[in-house]
Amino acid sequence: MKNVRLFLALSSLALAAGFVRAAEAPAKHAITHEDVWLMKRVGAPVPSPDGKWAVFSVTEPAYDAKDTFSDLWLKSLADDTPARRITYNKPAEGGANWSPDGKKLAFTAKRDADEVAQVYVLDLANGGEAERITSLSTGAGAPKWSPDGKSLLFVSNVYPGAANDDANKKAAKERKDRKYNARAYEQFPPRFWMAWLDDRKPHLFVQEAKAGAAARDLLADTKLAASPGFGGSFGSEGESMEAEWAPDGSAVVFTATLNREESARANVNTQLFSVGPAGGEPARLTNDGSSYGSVSFSPDGRTLLCTTDANTPDKVYDLARLASFPWPFYAAGRKVLTASLDRAISRYAAPAGSDRIYFTLEHAGIEQLHSVSYAGGDVRVEASPATGTIAGLSAGGKALTGLWDSATSPAEVYSFNGGPKRLTSINTAKTATLDLPPLEHFDFRASDGREIHSMIVKPAGFDPAKKYPLFVVIHGGAASMWHDTFVLRWNYHLLGAPGYIVLLTDYKGSTGYGEEFARAIQLDPLKGPADEVNEAADEAIKRYSFIDASRQAAGGASYGGHLANWLQATTTRYKCFISHAGEMDLVMQWGTSDSIFGREVNSGTPIWGDSKVWREQSPVMQGGNHAKGTGFVTPILITVGELDFRVPMNNALMNFATQQRLGVPSKLLVFPEAGHWILRGEDSRYWYGEVHAWLAKYLK
Repeated sequence: MKNVRLFLALSSLALAAGFVRAAEAPAKHAITHEDVWLMKRVGAPVPSPDGKWAVFSVTEPAYDAKDTFSDLWLKSLADDTPARRITYNKPAEGGANWSPDGKKLAFTAKRDADEVAQVYVLDLANGGEAERITSLSTGAGAPKWSPDGKSLLFVSNVYPGAANDDANKKAAKERKDRKYNARAYEQFPPRFWMAWLDDRKPHLFVQEAKAGAAARDLLADTKLAASPGFGGSFGSEGESMEAEWAPDGSAVVFTATLNREESARANVNTQLFSVGPAGGEPARLTNDGSSYGSVSFSPDGRTLLCTTDANTPDKVYDLARLASFPWPFYAAGRKVLTASLDRAISRYAAPAGSDRIYFTLEHAGIEQLHSVSYAGGDVRVEASPATGTIAGLSAGGKALTGLWDSATSPAEVYSFNGGPKRLTSINTAKTATLDLPPLEHFDFRASDGREIHSMIVKPAGFDPAKKYPLFVVIHGGAASMWHDTFVLRWNYHLLGAPGYIVLLTDYKGSTGYGEEFARAIQLDPLKGPADEVNEAADEAIKRYSFIDASRQAAGGASYGGHLANWLQATTTRYKCFISHAGEMDLVMQWGTSDSIFGREVNSGTPIWGDSKVWREQSPVMQGGNHAKGTGFVTPILITVGELDFRVPMNNALMNFATQQRLGVPSKLLVFPEAGHWILRGEDSRYWYGEVHAWLAKYLK
């Protein structure tokens, strides 16, 4: 009996220990679409001027967009107290900016009866609800406090010739009341990314930081704003204008283009300007062929910092480099601080009390921290996580903060003062339940002599004794790079979840390997990169015995879709393809895309010139090469967003028509509400389901 009691006691202890271990190490499962889509999304932190706090956004997504929440959170940088939520509204807040005394936050939001986004101010010192400050009919974005904390600078898109808000309201009403419905253009491009453009242009405004105060348009009635080539910079969020207060508040430095009307036939460059806080004709600070962006001032106010790229004539890619000018501005004092660094600057930050400027750069799948002195030329590597991607780098006071994530760890806020330190745990508990094998890197020398970098992703429950099909996934760009990062679209682990090895290759034309590597795509837009992708698949099969060479598939989006189409036309090694937003004909893409001049540079001539690239590297022109044992024969899933103006839907329609004409098993999915990316939750879930079904059909 004594032995029985001892046995039971020991069994109870073992069982209790088992429960403890289970609590410490939760059971893991293969990632699902719900895991990916519903993962909270952490925005880049913005540290306070004294370096004691950081504010950042957290989005809680839902499949129905109306149920999505996005709010601001606050984290102490002085201790380990958990971050806390400070706003409680469904509409997302954007552009958070601290007042100079660190007591208030300005941000933009579209709340309650707002028809457009406005600037709000939240008083952190005294508490209470955020107060709406602006009330322009054209809205407000990107707020910046003046150095004395009394005024706010912001951007708003205004109608031509409108000198005040009444004039903007009148122009808007006239357009709404007109009996016809038409769009008229005299400049290229008529549309961008996923929106038709109108005649509004970004202007800078200054307003006293009080509700009801009058907003002053700094560019109204200026020759600069009236010039036909005036405009801001285009990005995936539309047209914007970067601006920053001078340290003493006597001027606003901003970027703008002057040759936007030439975009169909020349590079559009972005120059530096300054204007007083009372308005007036802006002064042009730079006058060269380069482009400038990411403007800021050093903490001591003596240096204007920015990024620049050279816009080299007849080249398809230039590195973004870190540059400086003395302040007060002296153009001849320009320094390119990273001139000797053969990598592009992703984002930089200048902490107070430091003689160095910190920045991140891409290299071989990861993005890590580096620094350079104000004198320039002495780039050094700083302490970073060994894997993953640093993003959203920002400085406030002496604090240096950012985001870090990897393919196995969604983004969290980090401090980079003296080494990386995780500050938040927004998604760590959920991620701990997922079976996410880390990415594995390898390099090989391709037949063209280039050193090519790849990563492989293993599925959940990976068993090296088993054989797995290979899914070759091709990144877009081409001027981009596969990152070790947690991805929403084309999530590596979700793509491979049914039991596939995913191969991610950075072919020539990719960033992260130097300027020449990225430029090597010129005059060889598809064939050379595709050859390297095929060779990377060969190398993976040779290196990893668990890959089944008899079952391979390939796919990609945007430029990755272009390459998928090219591979379908030129090889039969793959069992099936997936092409999202894929170019089918170089000439048609030139004529219908929102960007054309760069395509001429890449192919060597205009489409009416003598370059053979236009025909010889158009996938559709290779489709009938059945006598060579290639051409379109392999099953393909074609997907596209109807509102995609970067790779317009006619490419997908031509692709599907070609496949059907040749009797190739093919399926076309059109998403009416999607642009270049599929961003609606249920659309994304359906798309992943169709991709998995297509792969399963041909890789069983």
